[in-house]
Amino acid sequence: MRASGKFAISSNRMMNRATSFCRQHLPYTTCRSRTGRQPLSQRYQHDVLVIGSGAAGLTTALALAQHGRVAVLTKGRLADGSTAWAQGGVAAVMDPADSMDSHVRDTLIAGAGLCNERIVRMTVEGAPAAIDFLVELGVTFDLEDNHYHLTREGGHSFRRVLHVADATGAAISAALTQRTRATPAIELFERFVAVDLITARKLGHTDEPAADRCLGAYALNSETGEVSAFEARFVVLATGGASKVYLYTTNPDTATGDGIAMAWRAGCRVANLEFNQFHPTCLFHPHAKSFLISEAVRGEGGKLLLPDGTRFMNNFHEMAELAPRDIVARAIDHEMKRLGLDCVYLDISHRSPDFIALHFPTIQRRCAELGIDITKEPIPVVPAAHYTCGGVLVDAEGRTDLPNLYVIGESSCTGLHGANRMASNSLLECLVFAKAASGDILARWHSNVAPVRVPDWDESQVTDSDENVVISHNWDELRRFMWDYVGIVRTNKRLERAHRRIEVLNNEINDYYSNYHVSGDLIELRNLVQVADLIVRCARLRKESRGLHFTLDYPGLLPEASNSVLTPAIALPMNFWRAREARTP
Repeated sequence: MRASGKFAISSNRMMNRATSFCRQHLPYTTCRSRTGRQPLSQRYQHDVLVIGSGAAGLTTALALAQHGRVAVLTKGRLADGSTAWAQGGVAAVMDPADSMDSHVRDTLIAGAGLCNERIVRMTVEGAPAAIDFLVELGVTFDLEDNHYHLTREGGHSFRRVLHVADATGAAISAALTQRTRATPAIELFERFVAVDLITARKLGHTDEPAADRCLGAYALNSETGEVSAFEARFVVLATGGASKVYLYTTNPDTATGDGIAMAWRAGCRVANLEFNQFHPTCLFHPHAKSFLISEAVRGEGGKLLLPDGTRFMNNFHEMAELAPRDIVARAIDHEMKRLGLDCVYLDISHRSPDFIALHFPTIQRRCAELGIDITKEPIPVVPAAHYTCGGVLVDAEGRTDLPNLYVIGESSCTGLHGANRMASNSLLECLVFAKAASGDILARWHSNVAPVRVPDWDESQVTDSDENVVISHNWDELRRFMWDYVGIVRTNKRLERAHRRIEVLNNEINDYYSNYHVSGDLIELRNLVQVADLIVRCARLRKESRGLHFTLDYPGLLPEASNSVLTPAIALPMNFWRAREARTP
């Protein structure tokens, strides 16, 4: 009996290891062949699956809905993404004194040598059509004397940012959401968390990477706990960035790098993930979680001050408070560390109360709730992780290395932002690339083959976890050491420490993922650790300080600017596990 018991334990462990290896590396059909139970999960079929419901995702869905069935999958409510949090606006040349060339030039300067000029020009020249689209949706940009009121933000040489007071993203999100909900051909799946992409190679339909293609995705229904299969001819990832990998961020809780991690695991290259933009001015208050103080405050004359009222930005850049964000964030970080400060201050109180109420009503209201009267006193601010400038490597149509998979918005690396995103170019990028990707999908609409039926998600060899504390502990540890070691200022030793910790966390999380039922928190943590690893690997490749990546070990620029590109290892052939089984005694 004792021997039988040992054998039973050993068999269970071997089965869990098999499930672990299958979940992470091998064709879904191989995994499924090991199950003795048919999972009870739903299956959905659409022409296009859009994962993400911000400006990029919903604009794409609306463009394609008149041609076929579109699914929009979002892990919260439709308007829970980063778009709704954007305070600034949309950059577009509208002033007769301004020019497309000037906008292109400003973007190239901010990008510190790593922007793709063709992509920059394509995006800048696409701005008027993007603005027309938003106006047609019902977005009412602020006017002054019957013309668009244009504000100026860091890095821009002219006023060219259209806005809706200080809540532009919320207005855009509301208009897109309303139109999307009113479109019958778009099927909405709220509170669905994407687990992983489904590819022909993973299903065992091909051993050749060149013949691989994206077939859909598995997603967890947060309400029921079931994982469902979403089959689609085309898949668009528009899941936003990964700033939640840091302890302090201006982003919503949804910014966990899901699209970047899923695309990487599916075989797509990523690039320039070392360039994490830290917004210089996040409200510093114990009860103000992730509240951004818009760059437009500085654009309208806000001054950065030390506690004694001294200005300091003139010591760091000729544009002072209007310098690019990386310079402003590093300057604040430098002064805080030099003087041992908890924060610095942003003062707009020299403008009239009426002006402040008109242009910054959201900021004024939130600060007032916390006892700060911005018409009379400065705002306490600190830098916080804000935007992921790198991402999945794509072309001018948002196409990735994996056929039928597109990535747009903050999840992508288009070449627009280079080493540092210029303010208010990001919403513009979402709109322009949504149009480009949807146009490319429509051009391939009739040539693409029908979707392949995929197997159900198999969880017959996993159990419910009674150690959820592991997830919360690892989540907290990851974000703390990324902030300490891979933050605004870096060193080789700090990056090496982060690398070692990520290796340990990755092993723990993969083991957890392989042996227990998936949850939303586990999926997000798995993705965050993956993206953290990619960030550190990109940072270790860059032996210079450029744009948002500043290291004390290499404070200067290299003569030539080059992208940091990572290529995933080729997946093991589908017969690997079967061969391993045959050798098992």
